[in-house]
Amino acid sequence: MSTIVKIGTCVLGEGMPKICAPIVGRSMEEICRQAEDVKKARPDMVEWRMDFMDGIEEEQIQSEALKRVSELLDGLPLLCTFRTKAEGGEKEVSAGTYQTINGRAIRSGLADAIDVEFFLPEKTVKELIADAKAHQITVIGSNHDFQKTPKKQEIVSRLCQMQQLGMDVAKMAVMPQSEKDVRMLLEATAEMKEQHPQTPVITMSMGKMGVLSRMAGELFGSALTFGTVGQASAPGQIPVKELRKILEMLHTS
Repeated sequence: MSTIVKIGTCVLGEGMPKICAPIVGRSMEEICRQAEDVKKARPDMVEWRMDFMDGIEEEQIQSEALKRVSELLDGLPLLCTFRTKAEGGEKEVSAGTYQTINGRAIRSGLADAIDVEFFLPEKTVKELIADAKAHQITVIGSNHDFQKTPKKQEIVSRLCQMQQLGMDVAKMAVMPQSEKDVRMLLEATAEMKEQHPQTPVITMSMGKMGVLSRMAGELFGSALTFGTVGQASAPGQIPVKELRKILEMLHTS
């Protein structure tokens, strides 16, 4: 059994996979409107994709947006993510800017968790982990491959390295080129659940071909899945309402 991690009221590592819905607005108006819509859908957690917002590099803009989002979500656990261009995000920034933006989120007292990309410079990764832990913020380590699916043991290796770095949750998203790739991702997830249960893991095979991986987490060991309320943040995401029905059906059958 994997270790349980609590992110606000969201408990990862037990029961049904939890559902996270993204906010991907570019302006303050879009972000607030999406936050209101997401709140109505009542996912288990909300991800604010900070890289989508225009002007996010400016402290005042980020601070105001984070405050507004937190108020509108009214207690829903909040994951703050700045996805780099290299891993499918909207903006290309230096490691220093990435660390500054995430550091502000950590110290705001409004974020429950932050996403830290595994392939950033080791110094940046370690300092962000230490900063988050000092402020009791959960760290979700992540790696995204939008081109391919690495071999099973490479997936396992990267997830294990995230655990070893001290990340509280290890996440990997890959792009399948065949049905075999989807099976490989699921097998790697099951191996993590059985042999490396030190942290919860989150895995997904993206796109239409990988949709099964977003629904089968309880069977294979992925603790969280991403569902949409409006605009998706990655290919293959399922609307929250439909996703919840599927997860509940699989859980009770």
